[in-house]
Amino acid sequence: MHRLLIALLVAGSLALGLIPVVSAQSGAIQANAAQAHLAAAKVAAGTDHPGLFDRICTPGAVTGGATAAARAGGAPPPPPAPPAPPPASGWHAEPAKVFDNLYFVGMTEYSAWAITTSQGIILVDALFDYSVEDEVVNGLRKLGLDPAQIKYVLISHAHTDHAGGAKLLQQRFGSRVILSAADWDMLDRQNPSWKPKRDMVATDGQKLTLGDTTLTMYITPGHTSGTISTLIPVKDNGRTHLAAAWGGTAFNFGPNAAIFKSYIASSERFRDIVVKSGADVLIANHTNFDGTKTKLPALAKRKAGDPHPYVIGNDSIKRYLTVANECAQAALAGLPGATN
Repeated sequence: MHRLLIALLVAGSLALGLIPVVSAQSGAIQANAAQAHLAAAKVAAGTDHPGLFDRICTPGAVTGGATAAARAGGAPPPPPAPPAPPPASGWHAEPAKVFDNLYFVGMTEYSAWAITTSQGIILVDALFDYSVEDEVVNGLRKLGLDPAQIKYVLISHAHTDHAGGAKLLQQRFGSRVILSAADWDMLDRQNPSWKPKRDMVATDGQKLTLGDTTLTMYITPGHTSGTISTLIPVKDNGRTHLAAAWGGTAFNFGPNAAIFKSYIASSERFRDIVVKSGADVLIANHTNFDGTKTKLPALAKRKAGDPHPYVIGNDSIKRYLTVANECAQAALAGLPGATN
């Protein structure tokens, strides 16, 4: 099965003119290397992380941004805006309390997370400009929380599905918006209509404290040049846990070996950080990556004494990041002139 995936990857890339014709020997070496990484990713995924494996370890994983700018190392242009917001029936999800201090306020496919503290709310990701009012503003109210208490909006990376709603929150509630310097710069270059005013700049290892809660942010370039991955303390019935959020996942940057190498290095580094931190909870900004689509219904049925579906243990999070790493190495192995 893995040989078939690699054959499809190489064949598709040749058809698109992305990979020049190489010798049979070189092609076999690349295919064998890629297959070894895919096999390692499959083992790491196990039964815990099928959504991640299926998304980035498939022939179509290297998609989007395959432009001259991407090949040159620049950020791909933002996707064109839809002519009108899609109907809410296709994306609306109900908010949910996940931990004592962590709430899901996302969409069916995209996540946003509200962290409550003794002095206000920290929001991680802000969805699209067309969905932030419904999911975040109204979602918090449904949960009995005040959206005016959003003090910080931490954006994992500057793509419209995560940053598009930040402008509304900034303008309406005075929320401080946090991105990395590289992603602020990307927004300035692209200048989308939903761009928030440049505000706080996250730095690697920086701690964000609000009241009794402190998050730690790490710059993990790959998905974008300034993707932020975060450690977030959470509580379940008073018991302390630590959540890890890998800030950017899919290979949206086209066949760019330099970016793949950056992604690989970042996933290795954040995996080491996760292991040392003892994090035992995984959250993501897409609902299929962390199993939110099944975990929220399970949480709603949870009884006293039942395990928490989001508490998956440190080893499982380590394996999640191993899947991301190995899939990236498999993709890199298929690019011309690239070595792992």
